Amino acid sequence: MPDLSTLANRIIKGEGIEESELRSGMWTREVVRARRMFCQLAVVKVGYPGPEVARFLGVTTSSVNRLAISSETADSEKYLKML
Repeated sequence: MPDLSTLANRIIKGEGIEESELRSGMWTREVVRARRMFCQLAVVKVGYPGPEVARFLGVTTSSVNRLAISSETADSEKYLKML
């Protein structure tokens, strides 16, 4: 199982955002897309608990859980293959 930092770095590089943006409460389209992808992969695909992902991101558990179960981001599969 990859650690959250490794997963975050792959998404940050692939989506062209900064780590500080991913780990903030920022709600721009690009950041939300990257954060949704991160939550879906970390919680649904890899199996991290929502509260652990929330602490890593600096957002609420509720936000993480909502993003994790939202409609899947099409490009998330490319990051899953990297794991």
